[in-house]
Amino acid sequence: MSNKRTLILNKEQIRQKSIRIAYQILEDNFEEPSIVLVGIAERGYIFAQRLQKILREISPNKDFELIKITIAKDKRSLEGSTDKPINIAENKVIVLVDDVLNSGRTLAYGLGVFLNIPLKRIRTAVLIDRSHHQFPLFSDYYGLKLSTILKEHVEVELQESDNKEDAAWLY
Repeated sequence: MSNKRTLILNKEQIRQKSIRIAYQILEDNFEEPSIVLVGIAERGYIFAQRLQKILREISPNKDFELIKITIAKDKRSLEGSTDKPINIAENKVIVLVDDVLNSGRTLAYGLGVFLNIPLKRIRTAVLIDRSHHQFPLFSDYYGLKLSTILKEHVEVELQESDNKEDAAWLY
C-alpha cells in the first residue's frame, strides 16, 4: 500500500453527493409512505443518518426510519445485530447504506439479517463504489464509482467518527 494519499472527495463533494443520493432514493420510492434506512456501523450508519436528515428536509411528509446494524466483518459467517427490532422494516422498502462498497461482503451480511422478514424491496446506497465485487451485490445509489487496483485502499473520514473534516482518500 502506498504512503501517498490522494483526495478523491472533499467535504463539499461529499455533501453534494449525499444530497444527490437522497433525491435518487426519494424519486425511486416516490409512492412509498415509509422508507427504512439501514446503516452499517460505523461510517455507514453515520452516512445513513445524514441521508435521513436530508430526506426529512426534502420530503417532510414521508416516514424515514433508521436502523443501525453491527456486523462482525472479519468473520466468515454472518454475525449481525441491530439497534431496533427488524420487524419495523416488514413490508417496507429498505435501503442498506455503507460508506464504501468493495467486495460486497459487508452488504451481503447486512442483507442476510433481513432474509426472514417480508420486504417490498431492498436497495443499496454507498458513498463510493470501488467495483471489486466478489458477491452479486451492486450499488443502486452511489456518490462515486471508482475503478481502483486491488492494492489500493479507499478510506472515508467523517467528522462524527474521526474528528476530522469529511474526506475520502485513495491510498
